Amino acid sequence: MIDDMKKNAAVRMHKSADTLKEALAKLRTGRAHTSLLDHIRVSYYGSEVPLNQVANVAAADGRTLTITPWEKQMVPVIEKAIMTSDLGLTPATAGNVIRVPMPQLTEERRREIIKVARQEAEAARVAVRNVRRDVNAELKTLLKDKKITEDEERRTQDEIQKLTDRHIADIDKILAAKEAELLEV
Repeated sequence: MIDDMKKNAAVRMHKSADTLKEALAKLRTGRAHTSLLDHIRVSYYGSEVPLNQVANVAAADGRTLTITPWEKQMVPVIEKAIMTSDLGLTPATAGNVIRVPMPQLTEERRREIIKVARQEAEAARVAVRNVRRDVNAELKTLLKDKKITEDEERRTQDEIQKLTDRHIADIDKILAAKEAELLEV
């Protein structure tokens, strides 16, 4: 029972770190990277599908993404989806190929993106702490119902705290790497 709680907590904490990685991948750094467009969805025969399921997305060079739709009629739909996204990118079409140039980031814009990254990291830390809180509350309930001893409760709380500390350190490393990437000119 306690082992299941620890495994569940570890999985939930790991998911928080993974969610942070996904959120930070969406933040534009100035270099062209295909994961930048991963969250863009386009209308394809009446349903919303991810961009990478209707087109080939590639980094032509360090400053340009190229999108080659598999069907010609998807070109204007993809263009519109990119323009209406929150990325602030302007696509340029040349026949069947859509080019998305990455504008140079200003120092001010880099600082704003770092603030957003820090907010995302703090949200991930809070999620990890919430998992710890939930497990500790569950342990207290088990102790109150006399299903575990005080020693087991204390030992498990210590293990959960170590797990929490480890995941928060991972989140801090992820944030530091993203900040370094953003400040790189």
